Amino acid sequence: MTEKESISQQPYALWLHGVERIGKTGAQKLVDYFGSPKEVYEAGEKELAAVLTPGVLESMLHAKKRDVHGEYESLTKSGISFIPFYHSLYPEKLYAIPDRPFGVFVKGSLPGKGEKSVAIIGARDCSEYGRYVAECFAGELAGKGIRIISGMARGIDGIAGRKALDAGGKTYAVLGCGVDICYPSSHRNLYRDICDRGGVLSEYPPKTEPHPGHFPPRNRIISGLADAVLVIEARLKSGTLITVDMALEQGREVYVVPGRITDRLSDGCNRLLLQGAGAAISPAQLVKELSETVWKGQWNNEAKAAVPEEEEKHLEKLQETEKALLQLLDFYPVSMAQLRLKMQSHKLLCGLSLQQTIEMLLMLCMEGVVKNEGGYYCLKNPL
Repeated sequence: MTEKESISQQPYALWLHGVERIGKTGAQKLVDYFGSPKEVYEAGEKELAAVLTPGVLESMLHAKKRDVHGEYESLTKSGISFIPFYHSLYPEKLYAIPDRPFGVFVKGSLPGKGEKSVAIIGARDCSEYGRYVAECFAGELAGKGIRIISGMARGIDGIAGRKALDAGGKTYAVLGCGVDICYPSSHRNLYRDICDRGGVLSEYPPKTEPHPGHFPPRNRIISGLADAVLVIEARLKSGTLITVDMALEQGREVYVVPGRITDRLSDGCNRLLLQGAGAAISPAQLVKELSETVWKGQWNNEAKAAVPEEEEKHLEKLQETEKALLQLLDFYPVSMAQLRLKMQSHKLLCGLSLQQTIEMLLMLCMEGVVKNEGGYYCLKNPL
């Protein structure tokens, strides 16, 4: 189908998508059988009866009474696009997934052909550790031009999307409602910014309210748009694990950020590691592994080699005492008193004065290795 023909088919594709009881698979089969959405619309009752059940035929005939062109014009005026599976803008990664959507509604743009992407998903009620790790991975991946995919949910999804935008990257959110509805409503600013600097998409028509039954199916699109899925905090029984199952069915790589064995928010992650998921211990390591597998031959060799070396060279410049001090820090901020207590049992650090410790921390903050949050210190990036 040429681009001109595709444009002329748009109103009929939107109409076909909205026919009740037909389903996405049925709609695609009808297009394959008749040749185009317009030919499906123009087919007579006898022709349709030959391939449809009586109930679906009734829905089809009833749908023909709608204002096809008026509905399409109203959609485009609202700033929403509908991209059916045969359209040139339909995301190429979705072609190969089982049960692909017949079409997707979009506010903003869609991932371009050949763009590298990683889905970042995880707990809605995440910990500060989860927040820190999500920001770390999303920011660094987006800064390297990797697109971030999520569901824009509370917690890890929303944090990753915001950080990707702050890093100057692009992010795409797949909703379990219409793209004209911001869900959750608390993400209104994030929703607006994603529409401006990425895209919000859904297979559900505009005005479709969020419903529990919509979210599991939308998860297949989240994983389908990504080259790999990164899980940051998930309980044993979690919606995040539904996305992981779908990713594995689609042949996507799954990586997990390890968590503490006493942390219930990490039980699902640690279980995935036991089952063979890849361990993601830093953005550099994740990019390196994906570059050697999924993106092999696509990633710029110089950029790929520089990713791990940048961190190594940065740490090589530090003195032994500074490196030792870094080993005492974690993602969780600690006070000066707590840090000084840890230093007493370290042979290189036990003799340092309070002033020397403050000066060393100040230097590490200036180097961008450590960050100070209200007098509490923690690592800024994984070692």
